[in-house]
Amino acid sequence: MVQRDKKWNKAIRVSYIVFADVIKKCCSMTCLSFLFKKSTTSKKTTNEDNAGVSEIGNVKLYSYTELRNATEDFSPGNKLGEGGFGPVYKGKLKDGAIVAIKVLSSESKQGVKEFFNEIKVISSIVHENLVRLHGCCVEDDHKILVYNYLENNSLAQTLLGGSHSNIQFSWKTRSKICIGVAQGLAYLHEEVRPHIVHRDIKASNILLDKDLNPRISDFGLAKLLPPNTTQVSTRVAGTIGYLAPEYAIHGQLTRRADTYSFGVLLLEIVSGRCNTNKRLPYEEQHLLERTWALYERNELLKIIDTSLGYDFDAEEASRFMKTALMCTQDAPRLRPSMPNVLKMLKGEIDLNSGITKPGLITDLMDLKVRHQKVSEPNAHLSAQHSTVPLSISTREEIAITGYNNSYSAQEHNQSSYTY
Repeated sequence: MVQRDKKWNKAIRVSYIVFADVIKKCCSMTCLSFLFKKSTTSKKTTNEDNAGVSEIGNVKLYSYTELRNATEDFSPGNKLGEGGFGPVYKGKLKDGAIVAIKVLSSESKQGVKEFFNEIKVISSIVHENLVRLHGCCVEDDHKILVYNYLENNSLAQTLLGGSHSNIQFSWKTRSKICIGVAQGLAYLHEEVRPHIVHRDIKASNILLDKDLNPRISDFGLAKLLPPNTTQVSTRVAGTIGYLAPEYAIHGQLTRRADTYSFGVLLLEIVSGRCNTNKRLPYEEQHLLERTWALYERNELLKIIDTSLGYDFDAEEASRFMKTALMCTQDAPRLRPSMPNVLKMLKGEIDLNSGITKPGLITDLMDLKVRHQKVSEPNAHLSAQHSTVPLSISTREEIAITGYNNSYSAQEHNQSSYTY
């Protein structure tokens, strides 16, 4: 009886050992299967991303290791700034080329969609007033754009950034920048097929090379207009202060939305101040309102940057400000096309009549109130005819923080070099 119990206990122990071994092997196989599946999925995603980039054409693919080496392991000392997309670093490639390396941050308010959109938009166009894309990296979770490096940062940092910059902006330089940006926009609007609406023209997206020639940057929000189409309805994106009213309120996007943004930028360049400054007396806080008030009193020259003294062309300065008011007319149909804006800036079109009060959205609360007023009377309309719901992204709210106060080097040190 005792012998039989011993044999029974031994059999139970052996069964436990075998069972435990089976469980262990099953767990190992499950983990290996999971890891293999994860690895396969990751490789598949990377391959699909690479294939997507390759299909665009004209895009050089860099390895993550190459770009990490170029930036000395993304050293803080090489960091140029940070925008809605993520940090931008200065880097030196193996061939000695100095480039700007724009990294998609995991916390970015822009996502993979904007990343590939930027590649699609900028990869096939070349213009002296647009940034040039060298290539990109799409490897595992790393998504990086490589642009030509521009030595003098952005207008937000240099012209509007207070005493942080040592660059002296003469009237001749400002005139060159205004005309250069207008040329870049005219190219996007008229010469590129399909036409491109940038959607985020502002001071921090205008970069300057060593000779202070302007380059339009950051095409993450750009929209391609389908053939034979002049208007599309879309989610609102951009920066308060530069947003055209009809686009901000209704989501109706046309090339004239860029024209409006350019008008605001034009005033900033001429005046040397940002479009909104809550630290100034109330009647001077909003640059566009202030300019209109001075225009009505025939005192436009009072808006000119005082740092210029009397060293500017008064006739040309007045023409630039009148052009800015034409660009910011409340109704899109009253705004000129960018080719005509160029002619206005050069004095080829008369500007002594036809200017009406510009449209202005002063801040996020103003936008929400105006959108509500527009939406309420149309509440009975079908979805097909109703206004586009207001959707202001965090990126825009961040932008408001910078533009509702005076510019300072500290505020824009991390946001002015965005590419």
